[in-house]
Amino acid sequence: MQRPQALRFGRFHMEAEAASDSSERIFTFSSRTDSSSSSKRCSLQHSSMWWLVAIWTLLVTVGLPPLVCGLPEGGADGSFPVGKFPFLMPKVVPYKPELYLCTPVKVDYTKSYYIVGFEPNATMATAHHMLLYGCGQPGSESAVWNCGEMAGGGSEESGSPCGSGAPSQIIYAWARDAPKLELPDGVGFKVGKESPIQYIVLQVHYAHIDKFKDGTTYDDSGIFIHYTTKPLSKQAGVILLGTAGYIPPMATEHMETLCDIQEEKVIYPFAYRTHTHSLGRMVSGYRIRKDDAGTDQWTLLGKRDPLTPQMFYPVESRDPIRKNDRLAARCTMESNRTRITKIGATNEDEMCNFYLMYYVENDEPLQMKYCFSNGPPLFRWSNRETELNHIPDYDASHL
Repeated sequence: MQRPQALRFGRFHMEAEAASDSSERIFTFSSRTDSSSSSKRCSLQHSSMWWLVAIWTLLVTVGLPPLVCGLPEGGADGSFPVGKFPFLMPKVVPYKPELYLCTPVKVDYTKSYYIVGFEPNATMATAHHMLLYGCGQPGSESAVWNCGEMAGGGSEESGSPCGSGAPSQIIYAWARDAPKLELPDGVGFKVGKESPIQYIVLQVHYAHIDKFKDGTTYDDSGIFIHYTTKPLSKQAGVILLGTAGYIPPMATEHMETLCDIQEEKVIYPFAYRTHTHSLGRMVSGYRIRKDDAGTDQWTLLGKRDPLTPQMFYPVESRDPIRKNDRLAARCTMESNRTRITKIGATNEDEMCNFYLMYYVENDEPLQMKYCFSNGPPLFRWSNRETELNHIPDYDASHL
């Protein structure tokens, strides 16, 4: 096999090679170009994701807009097998530490697809974490772009994962060698036709790049998406609770958030995930409901040491969440640093995230996708304006 051809792409590299696998599958894709707002169908004999990368390479080389393709069709024989789509980084070579790279795939807008599982293809030695975003439009027209919070100012293409003003939601997150995730029977993330998710964007955070310094080692981290075209009545959704704020030096700090469910929906939680950087010791999430006496009933959804594999775990309670319920999360941080640690994108910063995955029956997921607070020192559960009572202060920070 010949050495892959390297292509300079902004200030990082993409590499591509044509696969020689004799087994072929016929995938049908949608494509989009800058010159036309209409989409057209194109059929590719597809034995490997790298055929798609080779096309990207050709289009960028000759100055044409990159091809952005979608999930394969479902079973044409009337059955609904679960397909597997390899959504991987197209052999990128990260050029600097703490780099966030994004790559998109366009979903065929003429069909509805239901994502029912996620199979990571990555290790924490290479990828600090990965996110899958569902977008109305991608944040860039490029095949790969810099999509970190610190993007901009360089010569490479940069932007957010999703386009400005377009629908945006997180549908999956991975870190610390978490295993694959299969959704409960009958539950799936709806994408494509009659869904705000018209693109799926993969974001990979490369905290360290020592293995790429020689310029010859590439990365194909990503996620194998399991999907079906069988209509599912239980649509999955994710709400992300997080904070801003900072952690004082040599201190233990609680970073907390709180949000009200104000939509006329009933959601059924089934999985949760926690995420911090190195200072996190415990992350917990709760549903809060007032009883007739005005007492807050705190129902634990999940709590975990965030430095264990950051997978989605089954929730502690599957009791439904309704309008006027509240969701709350706390990250307990312990700092032995002699400086202030702020919320940010790098390992020198911190994050406080609690993801709640749920489904709705014969309904659409919540319009609310994110719930963030200002964090300490401005926001705490104990603030008078929250009107919270019976706060489980000890249990929220200890296993």
